[in-house]
Amino acid sequence: MTDATLNWLDGEAPAELPGGTTWGMPFTRGSLTGVDGITVSDADGRPVPSQAWPLATWPDGSLKWAGIALPAIDSPSAHYRVTSDGGAPPAPEPSPLITVTESEDSLTVSTGTLAMVINRRGDTLFNSLSCGGAVVAEDARLVSLLQDCVPDGPGSVSRQSFTGEVTAVVLEQHGPVRAVVRLEGTHRPDHADTDGKRRSWLPFVVRFYFHAGARSVRMLHSFIWDGDADRDFLAGLGVRFTVPLEHQLHDRHVRIAGADGGFLTEAVRGLTGLRRDPGEDVRRAQIGGQPTPPLEEWSELVSRRLHLIPAWNDYTLTQLSADGFELRKRTGEGHGWVGISGGTRASGFCSLSDPRGGFGIGIRDFWQSHPGQLDIRGAATARASVTAWLYSPEAKPMDLRFYHDGLGQDTFEDQLEGLEITYEDYEPGFGNPHGIARTHELTLFAYDSTPDTASLAADAGAASTPAMLQATPWHLHSAGVFGDWAPVDRSTPERAALEDKLDFLVDFYQGQVEQRRWYGFWNYGDVMHTYDFDRHAWRYDVGGYAWDNSELSPDLWLWYTYLRTGRSDVFRLAEAMTRHTGEVDVYHLGEWRGLGSRHNVQHWGCSAKQLRISTPAYRRFYYYLTADERTGDLLSELVDSDRNFLGLDPTRKVRTDSATYRPDRSALAVGLGTDWGSLAATWLTDWERTGNPRSRDRLLGTMADIGALKYGFLTGEALYNMDTGRFDAGRDMILVSHLSAVFGLVEICSELIDLVPDANFERAWLQYCRLFLASPEEQAAEVGQPLDGIHLTQAHSRLSAYAASRLGDAELATRAWTSFAEGGEHLNHAEAFTLQRIEPPYVLTAVDEAPTVSTNDTAQFSLAVIQNLALIGDQLPALQRVR
Repeated sequence: MTDATLNWLDGEAPAELPGGTTWGMPFTRGSLTGVDGITVSDADGRPVPSQAWPLATWPDGSLKWAGIALPAIDSPSAHYRVTSDGGAPPAPEPSPLITVTESEDSLTVSTGTLAMVINRRGDTLFNSLSCGGAVVAEDARLVSLLQDCVPDGPGSVSRQSFTGEVTAVVLEQHGPVRAVVRLEGTHRPDHADTDGKRRSWLPFVVRFYFHAGARSVRMLHSFIWDGDADRDFLAGLGVRFTVPLEHQLHDRHVRIAGADGGFLTEAVRGLTGLRRDPGEDVRRAQIGGQPTPPLEEWSELVSRRLHLIPAWNDYTLTQLSADGFELRKRTGEGHGWVGISGGTRASGFCSLSDPRGGFGIGIRDFWQSHPGQLDIRGAATARASVTAWLYSPEAKPMDLRFYHDGLGQDTFEDQLEGLEITYEDYEPGFGNPHGIARTHELTLFAYDSTPDTASLAADAGAASTPAMLQATPWHLHSAGVFGDWAPVDRSTPERAALEDKLDFLVDFYQGQVEQRRWYGFWNYGDVMHTYDFDRHAWRYDVGGYAWDNSELSPDLWLWYTYLRTGRSDVFRLAEAMTRHTGEVDVYHLGEWRGLGSRHNVQHWGCSAKQLRISTPAYRRFYYYLTADERTGDLLSELVDSDRNFLGLDPTRKVRTDSATYRPDRSALAVGLGTDWGSLAATWLTDWERTGNPRSRDRLLGTMADIGALKYGFLTGEALYNMDTGRFDAGRDMILVSHLSAVFGLVEICSELIDLVPDANFERAWLQYCRLFLASPEEQAAEVGQPLDGIHLTQAHSRLSAYAASRLGDAELATRAWTSFAEGGEHLNHAEAFTLQRIEPPYVLTAVDEAPTVSTNDTAQFSLAVIQNLALIGDQLPALQRVR
């Protein structure tokens, strides 16, 4: 039985839920066989229409995670309850229902308020969007611009225009409350090249989300960069809509959101501020977006001179940086632009309407993902256009070329020397962005007339910060998901001190995102790796010390922090990181498909292409908590990622047996730390989501093989047979790395031991946990030699804590807390560092001592606190200082 309270992520209930909402929530093992018994009720206990579907199952086949959707709601409840005891009254059917009509050439989806007609093939994303029977938008198209060079000085360039061509349309979900349509395609040139060829590029996936009764449609757009970084420069990427208009120019209304809820509210032909007054009723109606009175009710001094009032045909808002936008308009092509105003951060929303209806669009994370742009063209014609530019054509063309010439690093020896000085793992040809991706979220609004400004401001807010329901930390914890963590507990001074430090570190990084302007098309969501106290800047230009790219699991830190606290700001920070690290830091096509890039000045710059970056261990939180289909795509991409070891050896530059080792399907060297941990997360997630027997068998088989190895996890590396999905359990060696357990292995092993008991596997993991921080004498006594590669003491204190909890060993618990306290010098001065900040940004005063502020240290410190408290918090000593 489940009886769980759901709260709005951002605190209070929204005034309206114009597009419905979807979320994910877990259920305890064995409590449900499926979703049929799930009901949702409001704060007063009244059942509300809902739709549920399975996201994952427990090993026994019972429901583990479900996606749940609600329809559009005029006045949402303060909170909701989900029950699954079967005794609650059945939820009512939504009114209206989602309906889908399919034909050979198209499909039509209706929410009861709006309807969209989607062609199955062609150059449009949809043929029409209508509201109340009136078409408000037509011929939605993806558009892109390709520039052939970026000259270093004066010089000519050429730009070629492309339009997205849809090649496949799939109705992914169709229920009474929610429907999802997926479109796939590529961009094709509007005109053939001089040789007659029509090159395609930028493969895309677009999803439209429909909820019953909704007057808006969520649109999720993902594309893969498949250009040549040395020759192809993206000069614009957007989605364009045709907006039919019928009424007089003075009854056509342009609305563009600025900063902080402000709006440009204008008519195509303005009637205010004229030398002659048309009449107060006329002015009031136009300003309010209402139809103006008949011309005969106007002052004749104005009505007979309407043709002499300029009509403003075109409007543009550009957001070329995180700190500034500009608004301008013109009467038409061939005429000069007139500046309107500017500001800091526009919300990325505009609408165009007349009394018959209108169309609005909002781009989520608009200024954060700059450069962006909103264009309205032809507002004085019968068929205007609205273009939401995800990459502004007025910005400098996107330049993805590698940032240096290689510095003569032609051999592995030279490259390892480079690693010693700049921490950059360079290799010719590996700093290639071909195959990285980017996802944008948009919301499309259909209006039956021109809305008032307050309603439009609410729509802009709904597009930029979608309302979402979430289960409480206590429910998430009681469901037994995601391993070793517990909700925040400040019951003792010692616990409170650690909780304060955890809060401080999250707040510190939120402040750094803002202060350092970690924003931009490819950057938003990531954080930097290490700070340079001499320059008082993060090491943005120093090799592997720049963008973090999931190094040492900041993704896990943020998601576990959210699970414990339920804080919306932490959720948004983790969400942005998940979108970034899963898309930009991972290859989605090409020879490195399924691999991620280690930290670098450019997200794709490092030659270490590894599973430890692409691992589902970082992405599955967001998928399960939101039921996000795009994240599901990313998880599915990795199902066969074990095949990557055949083409690229992650340890090729440091392999001691490089003279003899040759990758072979029957004997691939796979590390038991970052490599197997990533594979295990992949197989576990796929098994839970799909029931795939291949993933199940490879997961359980390799677990059994690790348990059969003489030294278990201490073996470090085993030979993997790709055809059988099994390890050679006869390998006899000891190889320990301080990195093995800091990329999700700890969390995955803990879950596996609870999910699928295997005594030998558990013994092998407990041995690793017991011995990693044991004395050299203890290590030698058990395995015949002391262990090398023992670093990151504080991070690995959670291994001792796990063994202490599992074995009931008080001595190990003491070792865990002692190791934790002794290993944290790197964070002692972080607070002093941030308090020395001077505004405006970019300048810091010196501190007395120069600490090493590192995202690696921050993430692992936080994970150690979270897991130690959950495992052995009752044995927490009175620490002299919180490190």
